[in-house]
Amino acid sequence: MRMTEVRTATASSWHDELASLLDDSVAHDPLEVRKPGYVSPGDDSVESESVKEQAKEFVKAWAEMMLDLAKGFKDIAEQSLMTDDSFVVQKLGKPCAKVTGKLSFLNEYLPEDRDPVHAWPVILFVVIVALAALGLNSGDDRTAALVKKVQVHPPSAARIQLPDGRHIAYDQLGIPADRARHTIIIPHPLLFSRLTGIPRVEAAVLEEYGVRLVTYDLPGFGESDPHPGRDLNSSAFDMLHLADAVGVGDKFWLLGYSSASMHVWAALKYIPHRVAGAAFIAPMINPYEPSMNKEERYGTWANWSRRRKLIYFLARRFPNFLSILYRRKFLSGEHGHVDDWLSFSMGQKDEALTNEEVFEEFWYRNVEESIRQGDIAPFVEESVLQVSNWGFKLADLQVQRKCHTKGLVPWLKSIYSQAECELTGFLGPIHVWQGMDDELVPPSMTDYITRVLRQATVHRLSNEGHFSYFFFCAECHRQILSTLFGAPQGPLEIQVVEDPIKPIDTMPE
Repeated sequence: MRMTEVRTATASSWHDELASLLDDSVAHDPLEVRKPGYVSPGDDSVESESVKEQAKEFVKAWAEMMLDLAKGFKDIAEQSLMTDDSFVVQKLGKPCAKVTGKLSFLNEYLPEDRDPVHAWPVILFVVIVALAALGLNSGDDRTAALVKKVQVHPPSAARIQLPDGRHIAYDQLGIPADRARHTIIIPHPLLFSRLTGIPRVEAAVLEEYGVRLVTYDLPGFGESDPHPGRDLNSSAFDMLHLADAVGVGDKFWLLGYSSASMHVWAALKYIPHRVAGAAFIAPMINPYEPSMNKEERYGTWANWSRRRKLIYFLARRFPNFLSILYRRKFLSGEHGHVDDWLSFSMGQKDEALTNEEVFEEFWYRNVEESIRQGDIAPFVEESVLQVSNWGFKLADLQVQRKCHTKGLVPWLKSIYSQAECELTGFLGPIHVWQGMDDELVPPSMTDYITRVLRQATVHRLSNEGHFSYFFFCAECHRQILSTLFGAPQGPLEIQVVEDPIKPIDTMPE
């Protein structure tokens, strides 16, 4: 019993001495009387700081330990799995080397100072993270709030049958065929349809100039039958057959907007005898055109988003992956904002226009008509056509004299006579309107057109973007038609031919 009391007293005195040492480490008034449970103002902060420091040191130590562990696993893997005698190298070495050899062309897209062995794992990791972020929805409040479902509309287009049995859907606007002074045939860009034409052009403007618009759906778009084997040659002859079917007996005009311009370029190449002239609004060319110089190529690619560059790369190299991307985007059943669907940034004027309700209604209706058939193949075909070899160069349309001077006698004749010479290229007028703030079709593309087609007349529009000049601007539409056709003359007058009045024979009674 006595020994227990001694131990208890010893323990109590030890604790008291330790408490007194701790209390002495904190400055306080020696005359202050502390109540039971009292905690000085400084005690809390000291304890809090101590916990934070401990946590910080723990995390730092844990990170160092995990780093060392990872390095250890790497060393073990290199020593046991990556040797020539290992099972993994024997089984997977040759297939991996074969795949690496096929994909070695991708190294051309890396900077020269980057080692592919280290660069591609980083790129792969970033792609995986980006796809995960896209799948989880980044939480754009504007997009989430304005989600609109895609509607299906009843068929409304007239259709003609082509010689190969396909049908093309078309619409007409403006002056009737028998009174039209000029007929303009208009293909449409990607994600648009025959409903585009000249966006919201006023009937009064078409009346002033006696213009008839004929718009149509490209194969597989809207209500037109698909044509899996189509190219730009077949596209030109589709326009020719359409013109004949709707009663255009003479030459017609063409208007190409944005990516639809390649179909107009093809018509100038393959059916020039039927084309009176061509108008281009923000004309798109092949961004991989090899004859572009360094400045034109840099100006074309410099300001495009990474996503748009990826779309062109996939269209050129891996169209099957592009179909997956397009199907997820275009056939989701929900509308998106125009810059999301077309993957490009916009200037101030375009941004203001595309946020207006009238543009959204026009955009929604065209997209709904464009994807009516629910088949993604035509969209991939159109994108692949854009970045592939067109089968001709724009320089082929340049007007030039070609003389048959093979041999001495034809050469001597060509000196004194022009009978053996002929003009080649497209002989009609070509007009190009280019917005200088256009970020989808950069002005550098028009610089290229101006360089290789010296006869083209270029109208550079300051402070205009990709949509702002062409969409919903009656005065702009009037300027375009005035440039093409001169002073307004109205529709043709219908000549009424009356039968001569024959005298009535009187029969004798």
